[in-house]
Amino acid sequence: MATVTGLFDTYSDAKTAVGELARAGIDHDDISIVASNADGSYDRSTGDVDAGEAAGAGAGIGALVGGTGGLLTGLGVMAIPGVGPVVAAGWLAATAAGAAAGALAGGAAGGIIGALTDSGVSSEDAHVYAEGVRRGGTLVTARVSDGDQENLARSILQNSNWVDINQRRASYAEGGWDSFDETADPFSPEQVEEERRRYAARVPPAV
Repeated sequence: MATVTGLFDTYSDAKTAVGELARAGIDHDDISIVASNADGSYDRSTGDVDAGEAAGAGAGIGALVGGTGGLLTGLGVMAIPGVGPVVAAGWLAATAAGAAAGALAGGAAGGIIGALTDSGVSSEDAHVYAEGVRRGGTLVTARVSDGDQENLARSILQNSNWVDINQRRASYAEGGWDSFDETADPFSPEQVEEERRRYAARVPPAV
């Protein structure tokens, strides 16, 4: 088995990637999504997530797995140290949350770095992915078979406008960033919006 991970600046791009992974035959059990909720876009009190695209917000991590509603209808709300509030679904979220998986606004035991490295992501990349979510991004991760399925999943994520992880690492470093710090204060909604504007005109990586 292999793990393929992509960071996205917008939830819309990540949602497209998840849909394409599912259409390619990758089981919902093997797809995970973690999206920043620093700005409170995902309202668990009403169940509205992006105007109803994920109507089950608050249902709990993994509540959708094997269900009929599709991956994005099972988003649950949780908090990740150093990242702050996120909405998440799937195996990576459950790994990050540990025994607290699915608990609304529950602290994620072990944090996102441990969950990523346990799944095979290098520590260096895991720090960039975690920082990306902290700054308002969305992470999509798929467990796939080595070989053709791995290549297909990587192509799907890249074609969905994933972030070039090396370029983003360099961009963060230019601002003095060194590594993700789970003891740091999460980004404020204003800081997240500033980050999103910064990368809004980003040219998609070449395929």
